[in-house]
Amino acid sequence: MKPAAEVINSKVLEIMELWEEEVTKEVPASINLSEIALYDHLPNLMKDISTVMSRRKTLIDAQTDDKYQEILENSIEHGRHRASSSNYTASQIVHEYIVFHKTLTATLLKNEVYTLEVGELLKYLIETAILNSVESFSKALSEMQDKLIGTLAHDIRNPLSAAKTSLDLMEYDEGEEWFDTMKGTASKSVTKALSLIEGLMDSISVKAGQGMMMNFTEENITQVVKDVYTDAIDIYSHSFECKGDLHDITGVFDKIAIRRLLENLISNAVKYGSYKTPIILKLIDLKESVKISVRNYGSPIPKDRQGEIFQFLRKDQSQNNINLNSWGMGLTLVRLVAEAHGGYVHLESDTTEGTCFTILLDKNFNKPGKTRTKLKER
Repeated sequence: MKPAAEVINSKVLEIMELWEEEVTKEVPASINLSEIALYDHLPNLMKDISTVMSRRKTLIDAQTDDKYQEILENSIEHGRHRASSSNYTASQIVHEYIVFHKTLTATLLKNEVYTLEVGELLKYLIETAILNSVESFSKALSEMQDKLIGTLAHDIRNPLSAAKTSLDLMEYDEGEEWFDTMKGTASKSVTKALSLIEGLMDSISVKAGQGMMMNFTEENITQVVKDVYTDAIDIYSHSFECKGDLHDITGVFDKIAIRRLLENLISNAVKYGSYKTPIILKLIDLKESVKISVRNYGSPIPKDRQGEIFQFLRKDQSQNNINLNSWGMGLTLVRLVAEAHGGYVHLESDTTEGTCFTILLDKNFNKPGKTRTKLKER
C-alpha cells in the first residue's frame, strides 16, 4: 500500500482542489464557505489516511494505528464545524465524503497505484469518518438547541419572578401611588415574559449553523438603554449609573434582543459584582456603530478562563466550572445578538478596573425585517 500512500501524501493540494471543484457543484451549502472553512479538517484526514496506508496492510492492523484515532478525532471535529456552518444537513456531510472518496480513488487510479486492498482500506476509513462526522454534527445541533432554549427559559424566569414579587407587595393600604407602581411593574414584567415566550417559540426550530429568529426595525437605541437602566433600578437593590452619549441614536436593531442582552449582563453584574460599588451602564455613539458597556466591580474573571467564557460548545463542562457555566449561559445569547448586529462582545476583567463587557453594534448592518441569525462555534 505504500505507493498509494506516497501518491496521496504528495498530492494533497491537487486532490483538495479537485474535491473543491466537484463538491461546490454537488453540495449546495458548500458554496457559501471560504476555502479554509470548506477544507476544514479534510487535509489532515487525508494525511492520516496516507500514514495508515504506509504502515498497515489489513483492516485489523489499521484499527490499532495511532493515526486511526486521529482520523476519528478529525472526523468528529469536521462534524462539529459543519454544525456551525449555514444550511448544512447530515446528508450533505455524507455527500461531501462521497465526493472525497471518489476524488481520492480517481487520483489513485490515474497514478496506477489503486489495488483491491487499497480500495477496501480507503472505503473502511472514509465510512468510519462519515459515521463519526454525522454523529458529531447531530450532537452539536442538539447542544445548540438545548442551550438556546435553556437561555431563553432562564430569561423568562426573571420577569415572572419580578411580577410575582410586585404582586406580593401590592397592598392598597400602602397608598395609591405604591399600589399603582407595583401594578405597573407587574404588568410590564408579564408583558416582557410574553415577548420572551414568543422568542422561545421562534428558537425551538434551530437549523444547522443558525440561531434565533430576530426582528430588525428602525429604533432609538438610547431609549432601549434608558429603559433597561430604569428597570434595573426598580428590580435590584444595587446602585446603578447610566453614562455616555444619551442623545437619540437611531439604527436598525432588534430592540427586544438587545434588551435581553443588556439584562443578562446586568443580571450577571449584580450576581458576581460588589454590592458596595455601582454598576455602570455606558453608551457611546460612533459614526457607523454604537458601543454599550456594563461594568461592575468585585472578584474578576480569571485571565486563563476569559477566552473560553464565550465558547458556545465548550468541551469542559465539569462541575468545577459551575460559575463559568452560569456566565456562559447568558453570554451565549449576548454573543449571538452582538454578532447578529455585525458586532462583537469584548471582555476586560481585573482587580483594578473591575469586569467590563463591551458590545459593539453596527447601526445599519441589517435591513428592517425578520431573519434567522447565524450561530457560530468558536
